[in-house]
Amino acid sequence: MQVSSKEIISLITLTSIIFLIAPLFLIRYILLYNKKKRNHTEEKVLMQEAYETELLKTQIEVQEQTLKTVAYDLHDNIGQLLSLTAVTLSTINVNDHEVVAEKIRFIEDLTQRSIREVKALSKLLHSEELIKMGLIEAIDFELSWLKRSDRFAIVFNAPERLTPMSKNNQETIVFRLFQEIINNIIQHAKATEIIITLEEIGNELHLIISDNGIGFDVDEIGEVKMGMGLSNIKKRTHLLNGIANISSTPGKGSVIKISIPHI
Repeated sequence: MQVSSKEIISLITLTSIIFLIAPLFLIRYILLYNKKKRNHTEEKVLMQEAYETELLKTQIEVQEQTLKTVAYDLHDNIGQLLSLTAVTLSTINVNDHEVVAEKIRFIEDLTQRSIREVKALSKLLHSEELIKMGLIEAIDFELSWLKRSDRFAIVFNAPERLTPMSKNNQETIVFRLFQEIINNIIQHAKATEIIITLEEIGNELHLIISDNGIGFDVDEIGEVKMGMGLSNIKKRTHLLNGIANISSTPGKGSVIKISIPHI
């Protein structure tokens, strides 16, 4: 079968067009790929900046919470111990030797208790160092101050150790989440019992905090009306690629479960 010159010209023209169009498609694909890669890089930078900003905010809040605890304890505990010491000293009668010896022993006891309290406060002031010791230790130490109020029956369930989180300073954000949930319970729940569970299941860290307070209707509050405290809990959990589940029933308390993957 003989191919006509017209068909040859058409074939050459078609081939030329293909060879001309193919590079254009390739160039367009490369440009789109580079743009997508650039956008992805920019998104990662923005996410990192957002994480660092939130981390700084979290660190400041941890320090503020620590200073509040220190202020309360200075006023309510150490202040009372020192006042009692001063009052006891002012009532000493040097002529009554037997009573003097008893009061001196009492003053020694008050002084030793004050020294222990100051040492504990000194440790509390170094909250960042406390977190570096481990999330379990930081939570346990924070709860030790809450127990002193005698307002709550507190149960803390945790393993002996946790797998270290790979992303820098994740523990600080988790610790602040814990503080924020506890503060919400103290201020709003009217609870008498708090149960804290810290556990690892698979590649996830779970922080579960429940109380027997007055509770609330989660559906009625909704996302729009949700208070700043609960919104912050969800936002910070999302920052760690985690999920915050908040469940509550009026009159039956609340349960907040934070699930964070080990990335």
